[in-house]
Amino acid sequence: MFDILMYLFENYIHSEMEVVVDHEELTDELTRAGFHHQEINKALAWLERLADLQDSGKTPYLQTSPQAAYRVFTADEQARLDTSSQGFLMYLGQIGVLDFSTREMVMDRVMELDAKQFSLEDLKWVVLMVLFNVPGREDAYSQMEGLLFEEPEGFLH
Repeated sequence: MFDILMYLFENYIHSEMEVVVDHEELTDELTRAGFHHQEINKALAWLERLADLQDSGKTPYLQTSPQAAYRVFTADEQARLDTSSQGFLMYLGQIGVLDFSTREMVMDRVMELDAKQFSLEDLKWVVLMVLFNVPGREDAYSQMEGLLFEEPEGFLH
């Protein structure tokens, strides 16, 4: 399912091509690209849920946005996100890329993925997809895009 999301993001959204809105046409294209119908349906449902998260009436955690909130990861979240991914989410909050609402949107989307393994790179893409879909977060999206594509300089110790 994650491969389909990446395919859609890179080929439609991120490349600024016109997005195909007809589900049948999109499903046909994804099938021709080699994806299975069951996975296509899961990916499209994932994207629909992402769009639904923007409606604060449907997500209780978006109704309030505390200025300073400490995030405690549940056991399931800790099983999905390793310590480097958890630390990266905290870092994104500290530098202002994610706020309370967008962080919870990211966690919601991460936990709905059916990936057996989930890496820090995968998390970065999910953050980018979420920020792309949140109006008014263009600066955070640009900052996250820089974090995703930047190459480290010098030696890493």
